[in-house]
Amino acid sequence: MRNPQQPDVDHLAELCLGYLAEDPEELLRFLESAGMDPPSFRQALGTARLQRGLIDYVASNEPVMLAVCAGAGIKPEEFMRVWYKLNPAG
Repeated sequence: MRNPQQPDVDHLAELCLGYLAEDPEELLRFLESAGMDPPSFRQALGTARLQRGLIDYVASNEPVMLAVCAGAGIKPEEFMRVWYKLNPAG
C-alpha cells in the first residue's frame, strides 16, 4: 500500500489529471502549453510522458500546485520532491 505521506509519480499524475479534469480552463491551458489537442491528449493518457508533463505543468504553476496538494492532503514539499526526482538538473 502506498504511503500517503510519500506520493509517487503515478499518484501525483493522477491527482494533476483529476484537478485539470474539473477545471476546463486550466485543462485548456495545459493542452496549449503541451502542444496537444483533445485527440492527442486522449491517446497519451496513461503514458509516462503525459504523467511527467502533468507534473511539470502543475509544478510550474504554484496556485495550481497548492490547490492540487490541498485537495489531496499532501505537502507542497512532497509534490516538489517527486518533481525533483524527475528533473534532477532542476
